[in-house]
Amino acid sequence: MNKQGNAYTLIYIVVLVVLVGAALAFTSISLKDRQQANADADKMRQILASVNITPANAADIISDYNTYITDSYIINEAGEKVDGDLKAFDVNVALQVKEPADKRLMPVYVCTLADGAVKYILPMYGAGLWGPIWGYISVDADGSTVYGAYFAHQGETPGLGAEIEKPAFSSQFIGKQLIKNGEFLPVAVVKAGQKPAGDEDYVDAISGATITSKGVGSMTDVCLTPYANFLKGLAAK
Repeated sequence: MNKQGNAYTLIYIVVLVVLVGAALAFTSISLKDRQQANADADKMRQILASVNITPANAADIISDYNTYITDSYIINEAGEKVDGDLKAFDVNVALQVKEPADKRLMPVYVCTLADGAVKYILPMYGAGLWGPIWGYISVDADGSTVYGAYFAHQGETPGLGAEIEKPAFSSQFIGKQLIKNGEFLPVAVVKAGQKPAGDEDYVDAISGATITSKGVGSMTDVCLTPYANFLKGLAAK
């Protein structure tokens, strides 16, 4: 075959693409389990962060998760446990928030601290300025008092929207109340120096990151409101 001809060049390119594609596919498949394990460990780390637990190193994440997360289950909007093979950890919250509240599968993680105190961790997912944002809020056994919060993002602006992942922002949620006079009221995120129109507790938004801050406020509303009956049930106990 004429190595200077177009046919040779075309065949060479096709063979090269096939070989490279096969190598990449093989590498991806080979690393899939490890990638999933890393993703699971990072999710465990984030869940623990919402109850102010920080593993000493990466090797301790799974151990600490198994120690402190003593139960997990899925509930519906009525606050009832949902039976099935799907585990709470495997629920795709990003997909569930797109469903009507009465159709959602909502995970609950139960944390038992070293002193025996029980906290309930609820996941959230929403939209920031440049991409998705997500997080976890932990609540005391009274179903109302926020014990801790953790927020993360995919591509918010450093120094602005990305500040939602900093303790300076998330720590504001600690001690806020989700239930007042028997009514569920998600924590509002408002501009510093302002107050919400209603009686809900609130935190200061991040200066210069209006859209991201509003995204956090909307996320807490959309994601936590369907947990209202569950939280009221805890409060009643």
